Amino acid sequence: MTVDLPPDEPRVEPHVDDRVDGRDETPNERADRNWLELLQELRVMQTGTQILTGFLLAVAFQPRFTDMDQLQRDVYVVLVALAAIATILALAPVGMHRALFGHRRKPELVRIAARIVQIDLVVIGALTIGVTTLIIDFTLNRTAGIIALIAALILVVALWIALPGVMRGRRFAQTSEG
Repeated sequence: MTVDLPPDEPRVEPHVDDRVDGRDETPNERADRNWLELLQELRVMQTGTQILTGFLLAVAFQPRFTDMDQLQRDVYVVLVALAAIATILALAPVGMHRALFGHRRKPELVRIAARIVQIDLVVIGALTIGVTTLIIDFTLNRTAGIIALIAALILVVALWIALPGVMRGRRFAQTSEG
């Protein structure tokens, strides 16, 4: 399938994925759409990260902070570092966009930004699991904290890795059967 263009315009065959998902868009249109989708994902991620970071920063100024044992304080410091890394990663695609604006590099930007978002999801997952673990450990006990850690880890792996994998497998099976 080709698009009718004037004779002096190059003909571009659609990408294989274009035929599968029924979209008829140019590479630039696809990059623009993918960039907007990435920005929306970053907005959602940033909100959650900001809430967790704000919580962590406030904890150090609470009177009971000194009641934390050494392991809890160590975990706290690691979580603050993860929150900083998550924030930096979430802002990186925006900074890259500003640096590359007008240089016609959006497809490359989208590819790199998508990788950064994947890395940021791992960091945010670790941050979320860690904050949950720290709170349960501090408010109840170490055993409950370890149970919370395992439960949160299983939930993140199930929802963020296993479920999308199952969905990809089903789509592949449906596509190859049809």
